[in-house]
Amino acid sequence: MRGEYLYGLLIRWEYGWHETWAAATDFQTIATRRYKGEIFMSVYPIEPLIESFRASADPDRASAMSAYMRDQFPFLGVPQPVRKLLIKEHTQLYGKPQSAEEILHAAQHLWNLEEREFAYVAMGLLEGGVKFFNLAHIHRIEQFIVTRSWWDTVDGLATCTVGGVMKRYPEAWAEYADRWIHSDQMWLNRTGILFQLKYKDQTNTDLLHLAIHTHIASKEFFLQKAIGWALREYAKTNPEWVRDYVELHALMPLSRREALKRLESR
Repeated sequence: MRGEYLYGLLIRWEYGWHETWAAATDFQTIATRRYKGEIFMSVYPIEPLIESFRASADPDRASAMSAYMRDQFPFLGVPQPVRKLLIKEHTQLYGKPQSAEEILHAAQHLWNLEEREFAYVAMGLLEGGVKFFNLAHIHRIEQFIVTRSWWDTVDGLATCTVGGVMKRYPEAWAEYADRWIHSDQMWLNRTGILFQLKYKDQTNTDLLHLAIHTHIASKEFFLQKAIGWALREYAKTNPEWVRDYVELHALMPLSRREALKRLESR
């Protein structure tokens, strides 16, 4: 129980807006809420957090943050420590989403906003909601991967959210991995290479090989980098397998360098 909350519902009547009130014992009871005079359709109250982010904007820092990301996206200029504090304060007031739909709805609302920090908040919600997701939700998560895509969102979604969900369904790994690996969408290819990144001794090396071999000659920087990263991470668990793999396969120079970083430092 999160306590009793009073929300304003705005109802469109023939001659204008009229306000009525309704009490709810949890956030799922009322979907349409009034927040400071505006209408929002949201199951989880993400709008107060959005406003707190906007109030913390720093234009000078925003310019630097955008430049670091090669001006792919505009930023508010809210650094990670401040973001964490604002999210903590919001969670203390409103709790956390308590269902897959709450999380996905709030994340989509955030993802649709222009400033990149909101995508990072959405990623946190998705990662934190892994326990609520199952295979039926993977296609929804894929939409975040292929929308407004860059490494700063794709990598977390692939390794933490997709990887976290898929770890519970090893019987489905081959089907989903094959689809990602052979997709025409490069960021899904990267997902197919990276989703096992945190699996350690549970890594399916046949699937890892398939993902690498399919793109082994790719000239795409983000795929070469992903191949090296996946091998370097697995080397923490099985260094001999990785060393043998690198010796037996003609990796691109970048992939090879990345794969051997940990092994060469030993």
